[in-house]
Amino acid sequence: MDKKSKKRIDVCNQKLQTLRQQLAGAKAQDDEPGEVNRLEAEIASLEAEVQKLKAS
Repeated sequence: MDKKSKKRIDVCNQKLQTLRQQLAGAKAQDDEPGEVNRLEAEIASLEAEVQKLKAS
């Protein structure tokens, strides 16, 4: 794994942490319809990217 991949994984993990907190807040206070689905899709996308980077 090269330096660029490690940096991208770190950035993704930081963003995942933020998104998970936003998701918890969105589930607790469901103001915007579709926000929970959008956050879950974004989290799944980032997790897939991290797995892809780790595999290479």
